[in-house]
Amino acid sequence: MSTLSPDPIEWHVTGMDCGACAAKVRGAVQRLPGVSEVDVALMAERLRLRLDADQTSAAQVEKAVRGLGFGIAPKGAAPEKPKGGFILPDSAEATPQPGAPEGDAPRAAAWYHTAKGRMLIGTGALLMLAWSVELIIGGPAAHWAFVVATLLGVTPIARKAAMMARSGMPFTIEMLMSIAALGALLIGAAGEAALVVFLFAVGEMLEGLAAGKARDGIRALADLVPKTARVVVGPRIREIPAQQLVIGQIVQVRPGDRVPADGTVATGTSGVDESPVTGESVPVLKEPGAEVFAGSINAEAELRIRVSRAAKDNTIARIVRLVEEAESTRAPTERFIERFSRWYMPAIVGAAAVVAVLPPLIAGGLWETWIYRGLALLLIGCPCALVISVPASIASALSTGARHGLLLKGGAVIESAARTDLVAFDKTGTLTEGRPQVTEIVALSGSERDVLRIAAAVETGASHPLGKAITDRAEEDGIDWPEIRDAGAIPGKGAFAVLDGTRWTVGAPRLAAEAGVMSADGSARAEALEAEGKTVVAVFSSDRLLGLLALRDEPRGDAAEAVSDLAQMGVTSVMLTGDNARTGAALGQQIGLQHHAGLLPQDKVAALKDLIAGHHVMMVGDGINDAPALATAHVGIAMGSGTDFALETADGALLRNRVGDVAAMLRLSRATMANIRQNVLIALGLKGVFLVTTVLGITGLWIAILADTGATVLVTLNALRLLGFHPDRRKSRGG
Repeated sequence: MSTLSPDPIEWHVTGMDCGACAAKVRGAVQRLPGVSEVDVALMAERLRLRLDADQTSAAQVEKAVRGLGFGIAPKGAAPEKPKGGFILPDSAEATPQPGAPEGDAPRAAAWYHTAKGRMLIGTGALLMLAWSVELIIGGPAAHWAFVVATLLGVTPIARKAAMMARSGMPFTIEMLMSIAALGALLIGAAGEAALVVFLFAVGEMLEGLAAGKARDGIRALADLVPKTARVVVGPRIREIPAQQLVIGQIVQVRPGDRVPADGTVATGTSGVDESPVTGESVPVLKEPGAEVFAGSINAEAELRIRVSRAAKDNTIARIVRLVEEAESTRAPTERFIERFSRWYMPAIVGAAAVVAVLPPLIAGGLWETWIYRGLALLLIGCPCALVISVPASIASALSTGARHGLLLKGGAVIESAARTDLVAFDKTGTLTEGRPQVTEIVALSGSERDVLRIAAAVETGASHPLGKAITDRAEEDGIDWPEIRDAGAIPGKGAFAVLDGTRWTVGAPRLAAEAGVMSADGSARAEALEAEGKTVVAVFSSDRLLGLLALRDEPRGDAAEAVSDLAQMGVTSVMLTGDNARTGAALGQQIGLQHHAGLLPQDKVAALKDLIAGHHVMMVGDGINDAPALATAHVGIAMGSGTDFALETADGALLRNRVGDVAAMLRLSRATMANIRQNVLIALGLKGVFLVTTVLGITGLWIAILADTGATVLVTLNALRLLGFHPDRRKSRGG
């Protein structure tokens, strides 16, 4: 009987700093029986899988990963240092912050305390010693000094290569490096062999530093939340770790302090800078009852905030979690490159063997010369730069997006968004503020007060902006409404409830017409109001039309400019709304986009399917009523500053609630794909050039190793440029 784990098991893996490292971990654990759904995230340093404990235990998984030289610890435990130490005694790769709460990211150790740092220092010292012997003594002593330097330097590399081979992965950079170094010794190139080992260590160190820089972009998000909080306990203020805050506690946030937890303002009025969370630079006025996010900065006056979410669930924590999870949603380009690399390295090994053997056998070439060229070809062949080209760019883009209020859930979403040529917008809460107001009350068989009272009662507890606008207006007018029963909703049309034995409905005028209660006067009044661009709802029972309510929701200030920006990028915009045709036409003309009106939720889905037939479509909705449409589009983006739906459900979210951020998201996606194409070109271009020069004898071993590690470093540094990308900047057509 199978004992497959009901939930994936997760570990923190340290020591991974390139795509090849992640591939090694994945390959090692995938070969274990009973292991499935393996997910290795390079930037998040995460291994996740499902496990059949009857076939393989968690301890065996950990042993397999440690056997590759990586550190591994269960999720939540202290990070384990990698096991790849060289010469000097092992020390921690990362040092926990003294007194840091559980779950804090460890502080990275100085480079010279890491395993790769120690290897660099050791191989450098050995090479310098050998060069000193050559300068001072020379002759055979110098030769043997280089031999010793090579053997000592290559030993840990060869040991790791052997571990990889035993795990079923013979074609690794460590194996190629070991063969090249030892082969160079056999043909008498001891000095060059020692230099190649040192340059390999330099490349490994640079890869580690570059990968750490990429991770810092994500870790910086977590650092936005202060480590301590000032809790109000009666008349006193007590400072405690922010991780220990519980829901319901009141915290004091002084001017200049960061908010330590998600919550609502209990007392005080102040401007709050939410740019660390949403990227919005203008402070937002916060009054009692207003929501605030962890990590935002109190700018003006003291606030007392009631905690509404535990530390692990605050907005920053969820964004960090989603950005890290997004790494698992790999882009199609990344999957293709991974498949390509599986046969690329064996092909290079075969080509190296042909170069080393055929010319001497067929054309009588010198064995030493062609073996040397074959060894150089081996070093060029490692696909590290190619494998890291996509995930490094994606990780940088995700971090940049999060800093600017653009949440994208993975490489697949970024690649799909970059192809967008049509954006479909919901109206209410997306193109408009989502805060409609009642502008007219038309009483047809009762008083205006009766119309508003009945409508507010039916809409009690409504989440839709129109329903909330009605109840807000009733409260403003001091109207009390009766209790209701048997309440329900008519999706996309309205709501109903029973009051004093009568079932009342509040909904679109067509509902009243279908019920047979819409009078000629009522129809004429509704048409006149709709012609003014207002949304009209009817209040009626089974036998009479009580009256009409007209509401208007103003467009967002940046809506028209956003549509213009998209047009300049070659992207068409269209509005899909459940409102009537007149209201849709009025708003569409005001903003400058096409529209489809009178759409029920299922009609929006049908309209999107028609659009998808000829376009690559992004759907932008308010994250509440548009779930089917968001799921239907190629990319579904939710508006919303940290709402649970926006963060958890859609493919992405615009945390600043700005329509203009749609264009910013497309710019970031397009820039990321351009960066990926540059990286692939760098990786393949450099290798292509040096493959030719190596076969022709123009370049040798040390240039070959620079071609490999240099390409990896260049690709990573190019990807890091995305950390400084400003998606708000308008660019010419094509982004």
